Amino acid sequence: MLSRVRPTTSWFAAGFTLGLGMTLAYVGVQTVLRIGSVLTLLLLALFVAISLEPVVAWLARSRLGRGWAVTVVVVLLLGLLAGFLALVIPPVTSEVGALVESVPKWLKQLHDHHSFLGRLEDRYHLISKARQQLGSSAGSAVVGGLLGAGHLVINAVFSTVLVVVLTVYFMVGMEQLKEFAYRFVPRSRRAGTVAMTEVILVRVGRYMLGNVATSAIAGLATFAWCAALDVPYPAALGVFVALMDMVPVVGSTIGGVVVSLVALSVSFVIALGTAGFYTFFRLAEDYLIMPKAMRFAVDVHPIVTVVAVVIGGALLGIIGALIAIPVAVAIGIVLDQSVFPRTDAA
Repeated sequence: MLSRVRPTTSWFAAGFTLGLGMTLAYVGVQTVLRIGSVLTLLLLALFVAISLEPVVAWLARSRLGRGWAVTVVVVLLLGLLAGFLALVIPPVTSEVGALVESVPKWLKQLHDHHSFLGRLEDRYHLISKARQQLGSSAGSAVVGGLLGAGHLVINAVFSTVLVVVLTVYFMVGMEQLKEFAYRFVPRSRRAGTVAMTEVILVRVGRYMLGNVATSAIAGLATFAWCAALDVPYPAALGVFVALMDMVPVVGSTIGGVVVSLVALSVSFVIALGTAGFYTFFRLAEDYLIMPKAMRFAVDVHPIVTVVAVVIGGALLGIIGALIAIPVAVAIGIVLDQSVFPRTDAA
């Protein structure tokens, strides 16, 4: 009678397997951390493509192929970007030029003992201290700061170009991308997954279109207010507020603070009135404009909105705050259509 021989496990093999697994996990985590910024840009591009999918799909059904539909959308977006730059660059250039022209006047006032700056110079010796700082290690720090600013600008331009290119690729290949993702779902559950995914994409696209509509209203209201009260650069401020308003919860507040600070150049009363205007507009946006714009999308509870924006902002900054509510909408649809029916039937 043959006895069964139990397989023995080598301690060396078990330790080697465990160590290899931990090493691979560590390398994977470090790789994700190193390319975290690229993954964030990739996520942003995918989110923009999903947000524009209803427009692309509508144009594709209007006797245009998907390629031409994507081309029309990209041309419109590039036109909006060019218009924004045309509004922003001239005032920034003029302000920088005014600052450069003011520097000799300030230096002259520093040597005038009867002026305010001259009295400050006599008391605190600002020029000599500035020369000492520029002649010491602080001078290299200033140069390093300038180089860092240039590096930041280059990174911003590169990130923008990368997001635009990835968005175009995602929009063109959205159907193939969805078909590829669906193949990971078993065939028996694929039909339900496809239907739920399409609902999520439509709801997210509608939500973003509603968000764009409310942001456009905020930008137009800002332009009208600033133009009526002679606040500088009304068009540029209107576009800036429209862009900031797309960020939930905090975006409109930041835009209102910036416009109020610019209004200080007119008068304190105008700045105070501008702050009051944005407080009133924020209430009107939350309780009148946003519900009407979002009634064709999905209802998101305010608690879910705040929690999603806080978590998204903590994880991915402004990009996380921007995509937080659509992600919360998608999670809510999955719970309503897949999870809750099973738990209710159990």
